[in-house]
Amino acid sequence: MLSRPSRSDSGFTLIELLIVVVILGVVAAPIANAVIVAIQNTDATSARLAVSHDAQQSAAFFAQDVAAVGLRDYSGSVATGRVPYTPSIQLNAAYDTGGQVCGTAATPVALVRLLSDDWDTTVSPAVRRTAVVAYYPAGTELHRLRCLGSAAPVSDAVVAHNVKPGTPAVTCSSTCTDAAVPQWVRLTFTAVARNADEYPITLFGQRRQT
Repeated sequence: MLSRPSRSDSGFTLIELLIVVVILGVVAAPIANAVIVAIQNTDATSARLAVSHDAQQSAAFFAQDVAAVGLRDYSGSVATGRVPYTPSIQLNAAYDTGGQVCGTAATPVALVRLLSDDWDTTVSPAVRRTAVVAYYPAGTELHRLRCLGSAAPVSDAVVAHNVKPGTPAVTCSSTCTDAAVPQWVRLTFTAVARNADEYPITLFGQRRQT
C-alpha cells in the first residue's frame, strides 16, 4: 500500500502576522508621504509653468500694443511739421470713452485702452482707421480686446489667468491721459495659481512713435 506524503501543518502564527503588518506599516508610511509630496510638487510646478506662460504671452502683446500707441489729430494746422497727438491712453475706460467705440455696453470697463492710427493700404488712397486695444478684467482673467475701424471687435482673447482681483494697476512715464503721449506704459498685477505662491507680473511697453 502506497503511503501519502505527509502534509505539514506549520504556518504563520498570529504574532508573526502582526509583526509583518507592523513592518509593512512602517515601510509604507514614508513611501506614501513621498508620493504625496511628489504629487504636490508636480501640481505646484504645473501651476508655475501656466503662470509663467501667461506672463510671457501677455507681455508680448502689451509691448506690441504700447509700441504702436498714438492717435494723431489731423483736424488742426501742422505748426512744426508734425501732426500733434490727441490723448491716446485711457484709464478705467468704458467701451465708448472719448467717442472711440470698441465693444458694447456689456463690455467690462477696461483697465487701460490704447489708441493708435492704422492705415489700410489695401485701397488707394490709403484709409486711416482707429485701432483700439483694451485690457479688461473678467473675474480672474485678463482679456485683450481689439477693434479696428469699427465697434465690432476683431479679437477678444484671454492673455492671463488666475489674476488676483484688486491687484492690476497702470502707470506711465508721464500723465497717462495727456495729449503728450507717455513714452512708456506699465501694467502690473498678481497671479494666484492653485498650489503655487503668488506671482507678480509686470507688462511693459515703450512707445515707438515720436
